[in-house]
Amino acid sequence: MSDFRLRVFQTVARHLSFTKAAQELFITQPAITKHIRELERGYSQRLFERRGNRIALTEAGQALLAHADAVAQLDQQLSDALQSLHGGEGSRLRLGASTTLTQYVIPRLLPGFQTRHSGSKLTLRNGNTEQIAEALLRGEIDLGFVEGRGKNRDLHYELLLEDELVVVRQRQSKVQVPPLPLADLVRQPLVMRERGSGTLEVLEHALRSQQVKLADLNVVFQLESTEAIKTYLEAAPATLGFISRQAVAQEVTAGLLEIVPVPELTLMRHFEAVWVQGEPLSTLADKFLRYARQQLKK
Repeated sequence: MSDFRLRVFQTVARHLSFTKAAQELFITQPAITKHIRELERGYSQRLFERRGNRIALTEAGQALLAHADAVAQLDQQLSDALQSLHGGEGSRLRLGASTTLTQYVIPRLLPGFQTRHSGSKLTLRNGNTEQIAEALLRGEIDLGFVEGRGKNRDLHYELLLEDELVVVRQRQSKVQVPPLPLADLVRQPLVMRERGSGTLEVLEHALRSQQVKLADLNVVFQLESTEAIKTYLEAAPATLGFISRQAVAQEVTAGLLEIVPVPELTLMRHFEAVWVQGEPLSTLADKFLRYARQQLKK
Protein backbone atom coordinates (compact mmCIF):
# COMPACT_ATOMS: atom_id res chain seq x y z
CA MET A 1 0.00 0.00 0.00
CA SER A 2 1.41 3.40 -1.00
CA ASP A 3 0.44 5.22 2.22
CA PHE A 4 1.68 3.40 5.32
CA ARG A 5 -0.72 5.44 7.45
CA LEU A 6 -3.65 3.71 5.75
CA ARG A 7 -2.13 0.33 6.59
CA VAL A 8 -1.75 1.43 10.22
CA PHE A 9 -5.37 2.58 10.23
CA GLN A 10 -6.58 -0.73 8.75
CA THR A 11 -4.68 -2.69 11.38
CA VAL A 12 -6.08 -0.65 14.26
CA ALA A 13 -9.58 -0.93 12.77
CA ARG A 14 -9.24 -4.71 12.42
CA HIS A 15 -8.12 -5.27 16.01
CA LEU A 16 -9.83 -2.22 17.55
CA SER A 17 -6.65 -1.98 19.59
CA PHE A 18 -3.62 0.30 19.27
CA THR A 19 -1.52 -2.21 21.22
CA LYS A 20 -2.30 -5.17 18.95
CA ALA A 21 -1.76 -3.05 15.86
CA ALA A 22 1.69 -2.06 17.13
CA GLN A 23 2.55 -5.71 17.76
CA GLU A 24 1.47 -6.79 14.27
CA LEU A 25 3.29 -3.97 12.48
CA PHE A 26 6.41 -4.13 14.67
CA ILE A 27 6.31 -0.44 15.55
CA THR A 28 5.69 1.36 18.85
CA GLN A 29 2.28 2.28 20.16
CA PRO A 30 3.18 6.02 20.14
CA ALA A 31 4.00 5.63 16.44
CA ILE A 32 0.58 4.09 15.85
CA THR A 33 -1.05 7.01 17.66
CA LYS A 34 0.99 9.50 15.60
CA HIS A 35 -0.11 7.98 12.28
CA ILE A 36 -3.77 7.95 13.30
CA ARG A 37 -3.63 11.57 14.48
CA GLU A 38 -2.04 12.59 11.17
CA LEU A 39 -4.89 10.97 9.27
CA GLU A 40 -7.46 12.64 11.51
CA ARG A 41 -5.85 16.05 11.02
CA GLY A 42 -5.60 15.49 7.27
CA TYR A 43 -9.28 14.62 6.95
CA SER A 44 -10.46 16.89 9.79
CA GLN A 45 -12.44 13.96 11.16
CA ARG A 46 -12.21 11.71 14.18
CA LEU A 47 -11.70 8.13 13.06
CA PHE A 48 -12.06 6.37 16.42
CA GLU A 49 -14.03 7.05 19.57
CA ARG A 50 -13.42 5.64 23.02
CA ARG A 51 -16.08 3.55 24.75
CA GLY A 52 -14.78 2.86 28.24
CA ASN A 53 -11.58 0.85 27.79
CA ARG A 54 -12.36 0.08 24.15
CA ILE A 55 -12.35 1.98 20.88
CA ALA A 56 -14.82 1.93 18.00
CA LEU A 57 -14.86 3.31 14.47
CA THR A 58 -16.71 6.55 13.92
CA GLU A 59 -18.85 7.02 10.81
CA ALA A 60 -15.87 8.72 9.16
CA GLY A 61 -13.66 5.84 10.25
CA GLN A 62 -16.00 3.32 8.62
CA ALA A 63 -15.92 5.30 5.37
CA LEU A 64 -12.11 5.46 5.43
CA LEU A 65 -11.86 1.73 6.15
CA ALA A 66 -13.91 0.91 3.04
CA HIS A 67 -11.58 3.16 1.01
CA ALA A 68 -8.42 1.66 2.57
CA ASP A 69 -9.64 -1.89 1.83
CA ALA A 70 -10.27 -0.94 -1.81
CA VAL A 71 -6.82 0.63 -2.10
CA ALA A 72 -5.18 -2.48 -0.60
CA GLN A 73 -7.01 -4.75 -3.04
CA LEU A 74 -5.97 -2.64 -6.04
CA ASP A 75 -2.39 -2.57 -4.75
CA GLN A 76 -2.35 -6.36 -4.51
CA GLN A 77 -3.80 -6.74 -8.01
CA LEU A 78 -1.06 -4.48 -9.36
CA SER A 79 1.62 -6.43 -7.47
CA ASP A 80 0.29 -9.75 -8.81
CA ALA A 81 0.17 -8.39 -12.37
CA LEU A 82 3.75 -7.15 -12.18
CA GLN A 83 4.97 -10.40 -10.63
CA SER A 84 3.28 -12.40 -13.41
CA LEU A 85 5.54 -10.65 -15.91
CA HIS A 86 8.39 -12.64 -14.36
CA GLY A 87 6.74 -16.01 -14.76
CA GLY A 88 4.56 -16.02 -11.66
CA GLU A 89 6.80 -18.19 -9.46
CA GLY A 90 8.24 -15.17 -7.69
CA SER A 91 4.78 -14.04 -6.57
CA ARG A 92 3.67 -13.35 -3.01
CA LEU A 93 1.53 -15.70 -0.96
CA ARG A 94 -0.32 -14.18 2.00
CA LEU A 95 -1.45 -16.83 4.45
CA GLY A 96 -3.63 -16.40 7.50
CA ALA A 97 -4.30 -18.89 10.28
CA SER A 98 -6.20 -19.05 13.53
CA THR A 99 -4.14 -19.14 16.70
CA THR A 100 -3.63 -22.87 17.26
CA LEU A 101 -2.72 -23.45 13.62
CA THR A 102 -0.34 -20.48 13.61
CA GLN A 103 1.50 -21.72 16.68
CA TYR A 104 1.62 -25.48 16.15
CA VAL A 105 0.85 -26.51 12.55
CA ILE A 106 1.54 -24.02 9.74
CA PRO A 107 5.03 -22.76 10.74
CA ARG A 108 6.56 -26.22 10.49
CA LEU A 109 5.37 -26.41 6.86
CA LEU A 110 6.93 -23.11 5.78
CA PRO A 111 10.67 -23.98 5.59
CA GLY A 112 10.17 -26.94 3.28
CA PHE A 113 7.82 -25.02 1.02
CA GLN A 114 10.20 -22.06 0.87
CA THR A 115 13.00 -24.41 -0.18
CA ARG A 116 10.90 -25.67 -3.08
CA HIS A 117 9.75 -22.17 -4.08
CA SER A 118 12.69 -20.00 -3.17
CA GLY A 119 11.62 -17.10 -5.38
CA SER A 120 8.34 -16.62 -3.54
CA LYS A 121 7.58 -14.34 -0.63
CA LEU A 122 5.39 -15.84 2.09
CA THR A 123 3.68 -14.00 4.95
CA LEU A 124 1.57 -15.47 7.75
CA ARG A 125 -1.04 -13.49 9.66
CA ASN A 126 -2.36 -14.65 13.02
CA GLY A 127 -5.92 -14.03 14.25
CA ASN A 128 -8.90 -15.88 15.60
CA THR A 129 -11.26 -17.73 13.25
CA GLU A 130 -13.53 -14.72 12.72
CA GLN A 131 -10.62 -12.39 11.99
CA ILE A 132 -9.17 -14.74 9.37
CA ALA A 133 -12.55 -14.96 7.63
CA GLU A 134 -12.80 -11.15 7.59
CA ALA A 135 -9.26 -10.82 6.20
CA LEU A 136 -10.12 -13.18 3.33
CA LEU A 137 -13.27 -11.26 2.45
CA ARG A 138 -11.35 -7.96 2.51
CA GLY A 139 -8.73 -9.40 0.14
CA GLU A 140 -5.93 -9.04 2.70
CA ILE A 141 -4.86 -12.71 2.54
CA ASP A 142 -4.99 -15.35 -0.20
CA LEU A 143 -5.52 -18.54 1.78
CA GLY A 144 -6.65 -19.14 5.35
CA PHE A 145 -6.57 -22.00 7.84
CA VAL A 146 -9.16 -22.02 10.60
CA GLU A 147 -10.73 -24.12 13.33
CA GLY A 148 -14.27 -24.32 14.63
CA ARG A 149 -17.73 -25.26 13.41
CA GLY A 150 -19.09 -21.94 12.13
CA LYS A 151 -19.12 -21.31 8.40
CA ASN A 152 -19.37 -18.12 6.37
CA ARG A 153 -21.45 -18.69 3.23
CA ASP A 154 -19.14 -16.40 1.26
CA LEU A 155 -16.16 -18.68 1.92
CA HIS A 156 -15.21 -22.17 0.75
CA TYR A 157 -13.93 -24.69 3.34
CA GLU A 158 -11.98 -27.92 2.87
CA LEU A 159 -10.78 -30.33 5.57
CA LEU A 160 -7.07 -30.14 6.34
CA LEU A 161 -6.56 -32.00 9.64
CA GLU A 162 -8.55 -33.39 12.57
CA ASP A 163 -7.85 -32.26 16.11
CA GLU A 164 -9.18 -32.86 19.63
CA LEU A 165 -9.64 -30.47 22.53
CA VAL A 166 -8.77 -31.90 25.95
CA VAL A 167 -9.29 -30.71 29.52
CA VAL A 168 -5.95 -29.83 31.09
CA ARG A 169 -4.67 -28.81 34.53
CA GLN A 170 -1.41 -28.51 36.44
CA ARG A 171 0.23 -31.91 37.01
CA GLN A 172 -1.02 -33.26 40.35
CA SER A 173 -0.19 -36.95 40.42
CA LYS A 174 2.04 -39.54 38.76
CA VAL A 175 -0.79 -42.07 38.75
CA GLN A 176 -3.47 -42.29 36.08
CA VAL A 177 -5.84 -39.31 36.23
CA PRO A 178 -9.39 -40.43 37.12
CA PRO A 179 -12.30 -39.29 34.90
CA LEU A 180 -14.04 -36.06 35.89
CA PRO A 181 -17.86 -35.99 35.61
CA LEU A 182 -19.25 -33.08 33.62
CA ALA A 183 -21.31 -31.99 36.64
CA ASP A 184 -18.05 -31.55 38.58
CA LEU A 185 -16.29 -29.82 35.67
CA VAL A 186 -18.98 -27.15 35.59
CA ARG A 187 -18.12 -26.17 39.17
CA GLN A 188 -14.35 -26.04 38.65
CA PRO A 189 -12.59 -22.71 37.98
CA LEU A 190 -11.85 -22.52 34.27
CA VAL A 191 -9.63 -20.40 32.04
CA MET A 192 -11.01 -19.99 28.51
CA ARG A 193 -10.25 -18.54 25.08
CA GLU A 194 -11.88 -15.30 23.94
CA ARG A 195 -15.11 -14.93 21.98
CA GLY A 196 -14.56 -15.51 18.26
CA SER A 197 -12.05 -18.33 18.76
CA GLY A 198 -12.66 -21.73 17.19
CA THR A 199 -11.81 -23.42 20.50
CA LEU A 200 -14.68 -21.72 22.30
CA GLU A 201 -17.06 -22.44 19.43
CA VAL A 202 -16.33 -26.19 19.52
CA LEU A 203 -16.69 -26.26 23.31
CA GLU A 204 -19.98 -24.38 23.19
CA HIS A 205 -21.43 -26.87 20.70
CA ALA A 206 -20.31 -29.90 22.75
CA LEU A 207 -21.76 -28.45 25.96
CA ARG A 208 -25.05 -27.68 24.25
CA SER A 209 -25.46 -31.37 23.41
CA GLN A 210 -25.29 -32.02 27.18
CA GLN A 211 -27.78 -29.22 27.99
CA VAL A 212 -25.02 -27.08 29.48
CA LYS A 213 -24.47 -23.42 28.56
CA LEU A 214 -21.22 -21.51 28.57
CA ALA A 215 -22.83 -19.20 31.11
CA ASP A 216 -23.12 -22.19 33.48
CA LEU A 217 -19.33 -22.55 33.67
CA ASN A 218 -17.17 -21.01 36.38
CA VAL A 219 -14.92 -18.97 34.07
CA VAL A 220 -12.29 -17.10 36.10
CA PHE A 221 -10.26 -15.73 33.18
CA GLN A 222 -10.36 -15.38 29.39
CA LEU A 223 -7.11 -15.23 27.41
CA GLU A 224 -6.34 -14.68 23.73
CA SER A 225 -3.81 -17.45 23.11
CA THR A 226 -3.19 -21.10 23.90
CA GLU A 227 0.31 -20.30 25.17
CA ALA A 228 -1.13 -17.84 27.69
CA ILE A 229 -3.61 -20.46 28.89
CA LYS A 230 -0.86 -23.06 29.36
CA THR A 231 1.28 -20.63 31.33
CA TYR A 232 -1.72 -19.69 33.47
CA LEU A 233 -2.53 -23.34 34.22
CA GLU A 234 1.06 -24.11 35.21
CA ALA A 235 0.73 -21.48 37.96
CA ALA A 236 -2.89 -22.23 38.99
CA PRO A 237 -3.23 -25.71 40.51
CA ALA A 238 -7.01 -25.52 41.02
CA THR A 239 -7.87 -24.27 37.51
CA LEU A 240 -8.67 -26.23 34.34
CA GLY A 241 -8.59 -25.24 30.68
CA PHE A 242 -9.47 -26.57 27.23
CA ILE A 243 -6.48 -26.94 24.88
CA SER A 244 -5.68 -28.70 21.61
CA ARG A 245 -4.07 -32.09 22.20
CA GLN A 246 -1.38 -31.10 19.69
CA ALA A 247 -0.66 -27.90 21.57
CA VAL A 248 -0.22 -29.49 24.99
CA ALA A 249 1.81 -32.58 24.07
CA GLN A 250 5.19 -31.18 25.16
CA GLU A 251 3.92 -29.94 28.53
CA VAL A 252 2.28 -33.30 29.28
CA THR A 253 5.48 -35.17 28.39
CA ALA A 254 7.51 -32.78 30.56
CA GLY A 255 5.20 -33.38 33.53
CA LEU A 256 4.01 -29.77 33.75
CA LEU A 257 0.38 -30.39 32.81
CA GLU A 258 -1.94 -33.39 32.72
CA ILE A 259 -5.01 -34.30 30.68
CA VAL A 260 -8.22 -34.87 32.65
CA PRO A 261 -10.72 -37.23 30.94
CA VAL A 262 -14.32 -35.98 30.81
CA PRO A 263 -16.27 -38.92 29.33
CA GLU A 264 -19.45 -36.94 28.58
CA LEU A 265 -17.64 -34.45 26.34
CA THR A 266 -16.52 -35.21 22.78
CA LEU A 267 -14.43 -32.29 21.63
CA MET A 268 -13.31 -33.25 18.14
CA ARG A 269 -12.86 -30.46 15.63
CA HIS A 270 -11.60 -29.89 12.12
CA PHE A 271 -8.78 -27.68 10.95
CA GLU A 272 -9.83 -26.42 7.53
CA ALA A 273 -8.35 -24.55 4.59
CA VAL A 274 -10.56 -21.65 3.54
CA TRP A 275 -10.71 -19.17 0.68
CA VAL A 276 -13.26 -16.91 -1.01
CA GLN A 277 -16.22 -18.77 -2.51
CA GLY A 278 -16.21 -18.80 -6.31
CA GLU A 279 -12.66 -17.49 -6.65
CA PRO A 280 -9.98 -19.98 -7.74
CA LEU A 281 -6.81 -20.20 -5.69
CA SER A 282 -3.71 -18.63 -7.16
CA THR A 283 -1.11 -21.06 -8.49
CA LEU A 284 1.12 -20.56 -5.45
CA ALA A 285 -1.75 -20.88 -2.95
CA ASP A 286 -2.86 -24.11 -4.61
CA LYS A 287 0.70 -25.46 -4.44
CA PHE A 288 0.95 -24.60 -0.76
CA LEU A 289 -2.37 -26.31 0.04
CA ARG A 290 -1.27 -29.46 -1.80
CA TYR A 291 2.08 -29.40 0.00
CA ALA A 292 0.40 -28.92 3.39
CA ARG A 293 -1.91 -31.89 2.86
CA GLN A 294 0.99 -34.09 1.75
CA GLN A 295 3.15 -33.21 4.76
CA LEU A 296 0.38 -33.50 7.34
CA LYS A 297 -0.49 -37.00 6.12
CA LYS A 298 3.00 -38.01 7.22
